Amino acid sequence: MSDEMSIPKLTKLAQTIGFEIIEFTEGRCVVELIVREDHLNAGGVAHGGIHATMLDTAMGGTLVTTLRKEEWCATAQLDLSYLEPSYTGDILRAEGSVVRRGRNIAHLEGVITNSNGSRISHARGTWAIWEKRPQSLRKT
Repeated sequence: MSDEMSIPKLTKLAQTIGFEIIEFTEGRCVVELIVREDHLNAGGVAHGGIHATMLDTAMGGTLVTTLRKEEWCATAQLDLSYLEPSYTGDILRAEGSVVRRGRNIAHLEGVITNSNGSRISHARGTWAIWEKRPQSLRKT
C-alpha cells in the first residue's frame, strides 16, 4: 500500500458522535473528537463508551491500512483502561498501532490523549482477519 490513502467514510455512528479521521496512512489511523455536552455521563465527564468507540475506530482503522483490498477484519476483543476524565470542550485524539499481525489474527494497542498530551485512556485488542469478506457480510 502507498502512504497516499483516501480517508474512509465514517460509519453513521461515528458521524453522529462527531468523530473526524485526521490521518489515515499505512500503519496509522488517528481519530479526533471535541467532547460535547451530549457526550457526558451522569458524573459530568465523557462517557466511557465514547472512549471505547474512538479506540475501536482508530485501532481497527490502523489495521485496515495494512490489509489487502480483498481482506476483511473485525474486532474480536477490546480491553480498555480509563486513566483520566475528559470534559466538555476537550479535544481527544485516538491513535492505534499494530503490535503483531498474523494471517488470521492481529493484536493492536491504542491510546487517547487530550490536547495537553495527557493520556486519557489506553486499550489493547484482538482483531480477526479473513482472506475475503465473510459471506454473511456480502450484499446480495
